[in-house]
Amino acid sequence: MPVTISPPLGARPSEVADLSNNNARNWCARLELGFEARAGYGTVLVHRRHEGPLRVQKALYPEGPDVCHALMLHPPAGIAGGDALTVQLRVGAGAKALITTPGAGKWYRSNGPLATQRLDFAVAAGGVLEWLPQESIVFDQVRGRTETVVRLAGDAVYIGLDLLCLGRTASGERLTRGELRLASRIERDGRLVWCEQGRIEGGSRLLVSPVGLRGQPVTGSLLVVAEGLDTALLEACRAIRPQVGEGAVTRLPDLLVARYLGPSAEAARAWFVALWAVLRPAIVGRPAAVPRIWHT
Repeated sequence: MPVTISPPLGARPSEVADLSNNNARNWCARLELGFEARAGYGTVLVHRRHEGPLRVQKALYPEGPDVCHALMLHPPAGIAGGDALTVQLRVGAGAKALITTPGAGKWYRSNGPLATQRLDFAVAAGGVLEWLPQESIVFDQVRGRTETVVRLAGDAVYIGLDLLCLGRTASGERLTRGELRLASRIERDGRLVWCEQGRIEGGSRLLVSPVGLRGQPVTGSLLVVAEGLDTALLEACRAIRPQVGEGAVTRLPDLLVARYLGPSAEAARAWFVALWAVLRPAIVGRPAAVPRIWHT
């Protein structure tokens, strides 16, 4: 079935043309998931639709019926030039959903065509969405754009993780050419809470500058949008330090931002999980339950 791809925020006409001229080797994939809270059943996956190689196998309940865990699968294992992926998540009033992935994602090198990923999330009042994918490995000579849009209503909660490894560091690869563009936007009741755009360009000064990435290949962010993010919670998070690399935590109105920069995706994930273990009980009322797939 054909998929309609919305142009990314700020896309140039040439980039939009790349999306409309994919050849048969490129993947256009879309996944739609809808979660609702049902009396006597907890959170239920009520809507599931996929086009192309994006899907979930089944709803999981390792914490009991109140929180639905979903494992998002992308059989090609990575995004290549010309691919266009869209993930649409809808969480109803009072529902709680946690989405993760079975392993690291990949942004493959491209010989010219743009690869795109659009994440479109909406959470109703009283709902909780935890978007916790594993890290993404960005290959040298990548040409990609990823966009995240989150719309919250009332007292909805959003916890989102984004972790990038620039180059296949295990084989000595670094990002010397290409670029990855990133954009994220979060709204609550139509009011802008967070807006960020960036570009990571291979071989650029940003990668080595002391005010940039300082030569480190791993960078990541944890965004938490919720009520009740007080000073005590901020200080509890700041007291947790990554074992390797650097981390910082900042609080804005109803928003907490944690940033990591260092040499290790494992160390970054461990630090973010430690922060999550402090934040989740305070804002969701539940202890952190690390997805089992992260240990395999």
